[in-house]
Amino acid sequence: DGGFEAALSDGSVVRASSLVLATGGKSIPKMGATGWAYETARSFGLRVTDTRPALVPLTFEPGLLEKLAPLAGLSVEAVVSHRVPADGGAPGRPTGDTQFAEGLLFTHRGLSGPSILQISSYWREGEAITARLAPDTDVYALLKAAKEENGKQMVHTALGHIVPRRLAESVCEREGIKGKLAEVGDKVLRRLDAAVNGWTVKPVGSEGYRTAEVTLGGIATDELDQQTMEARAVPGLFVIGEAADVTGWLGGYNFQWAWSSGWVAGQHC
Repeated sequence: DGGFEAALSDGSVVRASSLVLATGGKSIPKMGATGWAYETARSFGLRVTDTRPALVPLTFEPGLLEKLAPLAGLSVEAVVSHRVPADGGAPGRPTGDTQFAEGLLFTHRGLSGPSILQISSYWREGEAITARLAPDTDVYALLKAAKEENGKQMVHTALGHIVPRRLAESVCEREGIKGKLAEVGDKVLRRLDAAVNGWTVKPVGSEGYRTAEVTLGGIATDELDQQTMEARAVPGLFVIGEAADVTGWLGGYNFQWAWSSGWVAGQHC
């Protein structure tokens, strides 16, 4: 007679004419998150796109972590960008540049903060991200002016008046730049500018579902009626929230999607 049956852990069986998959994604398993919605959708023959952690901190390899260890806990306002190769790297993946101007936090595992969480939804293993750590600041011009005013000033000290001191010291060490401003030429000052506002780095991974705020991917939206959230091929089966392949930015968009899609499904199930 159609409908659905759900066998519960206490041995009882629940029967219903409609079933709503509302169990979310895999993010933060310590809260009980699993891939149950995806497995159930597949059992009904629905297509599920590849899933991965999103809105998640990124991690570095041990050697880079050691070099950046003094920066752990430091936060700066930054512009973080990522470019998807022309081939996209995967079918249906949008190509081009994406950037976010928000806070960036150095951690003992790599990078976090809003700009990093945002860019993590676009980044893939093996790809680089670029950070402007002093956006809208002409680091070269400020260093050149400082040199003209007081050439006896140490390079890292002058840079420390432009960016946080710890960051200035780390950049100078990474670039192998020492001494006084009077002892370095314009080429060196431009290198420092590029090191601050063109820092390109390849994360080796992310912190995974353990800390990811959302799951990217899920039950394919083309399997669903956009007006009702009902599976086209399975009458009475509805999919809402993070179970579906819909991922938003930070700022409450994922909550709103869960509420809105749940309301729509509730009107039709």
